[in-house]
Amino acid sequence: MLDRFNREIYYLRIAVTDRCNLRCTYCMPEEGIQLKSHGEILSYEEIEEIVKAAVRLGFTKFRLTGGEPLVRKGIVDLVGKLAAIDGVDTLAMTTNGLWLPEFAALLKRAGLDRLNISLDSLIPERYRAITRGGDLNQAIAGIQAAQSAGFEKTKLNVVLVDGFNEDEKENIKKFSETNRLRVRFIKKMDLKTGDYYGVEGGEGGNCSICNRIRLTADGKIRSCLFSDNEIDLRQEGFEAGFKMAIADKPEKGHRSLKREMIQIGG
Repeated sequence: MLDRFNREIYYLRIAVTDRCNLRCTYCMPEEGIQLKSHGEILSYEEIEEIVKAAVRLGFTKFRLTGGEPLVRKGIVDLVGKLAAIDGVDTLAMTTNGLWLPEFAALLKRAGLDRLNISLDSLIPERYRAITRGGDLNQAIAGIQAAQSAGFEKTKLNVVLVDGFNEDEKENIKKFSETNRLRVRFIKKMDLKTGDYYGVEGGEGGNCSICNRIRLTADGKIRSCLFSDNEIDLRQEGFEAGFKMAIADKPEKGHRSLKREMIQIGG
């Protein structure tokens, strides 16, 4: 579908949970968030029907996010159901990678096409600091598990924080080249102030070619990361809600005050 600025919208990011096994400083406030109840979170059956509705409207690319999608029970079954839908050309997942040693091969067999893995530092102490407790060795093991499972064109998502990890860019580039990974450097964004930037190594942050909308774990469609406008799919109906969100998509982002990054799916 085309929005009012003649951009083709065909990419849906689906947050399957607002829970995570890390507490990254750029994603979650130090005090945490108020988690949604089980009844508020979309069921897998609802997600499947939402994806079918999106396909009918011309969506072809889908990405599962969180929180951390691998913490939700039954995620491999969901991947299998979505991958089997006619019209789903690309099914990807963004993960911190810590649980990929357990899940990578299962996800590949279920039909997941690609992975984006978050890796913000190659220095154990820095990784632990930015993730508030994460183990770099587990993240590296996750990357290795993805490779062993046969995932190709895997991307590393690296959030650059001023004065913290910018000096690691060259080392991370070398690590990516050695391990046949594609690296994307994403400067830390601020939803509250509206500070956002283009992605080095990717197309994110370029509003003029934005092709995506986002589905929150509690069933709200957001047409822009930096906008608080939301459409409740349960209330409006799936196809009608998509059409409303695309018609409402702004030319560029401004700011978002109502949700933290972890509550949107990034």
